[in-house]
Amino acid sequence: MQDTSKQYDAVITNCRSLFINKMKDYGCAWRILRLPSLTDQIFIKAQRIRGLQENDVHKVDEDEVSEFIGVINYCIMALIQLEKGVATQPDLSTIEATDLYDEKIGQTKQLMMDKNHDYGEAWRDMRVSSLTDLILQKLLRVKQIEDNKGKTLVSEGIDANYQDMINYSVFALIHLEAK
Repeated sequence: MQDTSKQYDAVITNCRSLFINKMKDYGCAWRILRLPSLTDQIFIKAQRIRGLQENDVHKVDEDEVSEFIGVINYCIMALIQLEKGVATQPDLSTIEATDLYDEKIGQTKQLMMDKNHDYGEAWRDMRVSSLTDLILQKLLRVKQIEDNKGKTLVSEGIDANYQDMINYSVFALIHLEAK
């Protein structure tokens, strides 16, 4: 499992770097997005990944890697929005947003390590296409929870679903790197 931790960190280092660079370009304009808007943006990314996996012809020069990175970063934004609420104007500096990013990814990595221990690294035997399908399933669950105004009867909440999508995306990127 030591390799998993190092591989996870390597993936997140790349995602975090892109997040910081986009913060420098755009600021935190994403802070005005309501949670369903972020969910829909993640859904678009996941659908694109599925399309790339199923279609032989690709008309846009982006690959699965960039889309999985997008899923991770948008999920982090959603976790931040869940905690802080939606802003009416950009309200975070790059440093503040990066600190929140690090906090959310730290919690998400710990969840991965705990589940990875209990599941015996089962993800290593999964296909990237299955991880994509699980992300899409989690998105449909999140949309239903959002439609239910955040309420669940017996199921985990929106935050746990975003964390799972991050972890599935990291696993997919580890698999893609190994190719």
